[in-house]
Amino acid sequence: MFADRVVSGMRPTGSLHLGHYHGALKNWIRLQSESPCFFFVADWHALTTHYESPQMIEESVWEMVVDWLAAGIDPAQSVLFIQSRIPEHAELHMLLSMITPLGWLERVPTYKDQQEKLTDRDLATYGFLGYPLLQAADVLIYRAKYVPVGEDQVPHIELTREVARRFNHLYGREPGFEEKARAAIRKLGSRKAKLYQQLRTRYQEQGEENALEAARSLLEEQQNLSKGDQERLFGYLEGGGRVILVEPEALLTEASRLPGLDGQKMSKSYNNAIGLREPPEQVTKKIRTMPTDPARVKRSDPGNPELCPVWQFHLVYSDEATRSWVWQGCTTAGIGCLDCKQPVIDKVLAEQAPMLERAQRYLDDPSLVRGLIEDGCEKARDLAKETMREVRDAMGVNYG
Repeated sequence: MFADRVVSGMRPTGSLHLGHYHGALKNWIRLQSESPCFFFVADWHALTTHYESPQMIEESVWEMVVDWLAAGIDPAQSVLFIQSRIPEHAELHMLLSMITPLGWLERVPTYKDQQEKLTDRDLATYGFLGYPLLQAADVLIYRAKYVPVGEDQVPHIELTREVARRFNHLYGREPGFEEKARAAIRKLGSRKAKLYQQLRTRYQEQGEENALEAARSLLEEQQNLSKGDQERLFGYLEGGGRVILVEPEALLTEASRLPGLDGQKMSKSYNNAIGLREPPEQVTKKIRTMPTDPARVKRSDPGNPELCPVWQFHLVYSDEATRSWVWQGCTTAGIGCLDCKQPVIDKVLAEQAPMLERAQRYLDDPSLVRGLIEDGCEKARDLAKETMREVRDAMGVNYG
């Protein structure tokens, strides 16, 4: 019924840098060749912390899409769209807000964490409290199976799963559900119906997860079942009602190992970032002026690579032979800091060269970006409308 769909988004709050590339975009590029991927510009989410400067968000939206395309996101493989162009996100968020306990939102770790960290921003708004539920709607409306996230975002996926479970429990128990499910089983044909029943029994009585997966695969292969019957059989399999909203799984993304130029987390606000499409001469200057081990005051002083931010770049960009050369040269004062930095400069520029090339055609003709976003919005909205029809039907608010 539901493909192994992947959904993820980014807030447009400024230009992307190499930390974004190594922390998220490289993973997106890999996923787009493995699963149907939906990547969106989360402009409504940006308003939760930057509502007073919407012009900055507007500028960042298009810049960010160009950054994605430059990095290697392929619109022929992935659906790219803007969140606010799909009003169904807001409708599902509003309907889910009717059934979501307030305590569920208040206990999301990032809620208090960001309030403590972003003291310069007004976060005492309903929008900020409710943004994890809007995130849930962003995912649930596409019935995504996977959401690539960092470890800090796993509680958001857990909330999404709880919301989907609560919705299905409240609205998936249609009148005559069991009779309709049994009728749907008969439509499978005798051999597949028998197999489905065996797998269902093994899962419900012995808790065999592989039986559950096998039964799901069996249902996904059926072409002769209506969507409603498939939803009923998914729910009947697990002992519940119809599966209207799918519980997604977190696809854990390895945190970026690339720090900022000063060794802290790479961030534009720390002024320690290398932009994804920064001109080569600026990149060269930034890396050449990076701080190094403070013990190396003179060229003849030996250093400790583990105390040097440049070494962290070598761990990401350099091969074993180069790292050995750097370690030996630094600890014996056999090489200077500029010698150590040059291989990093070369590797970063080599990584960025195809990005700058890919970006240029979109910078030369911005209508290309607008066009592919229009196409992506159309595809995303078709799916979102389909989900919302079923949500309204289930909740009894689809008045004919």
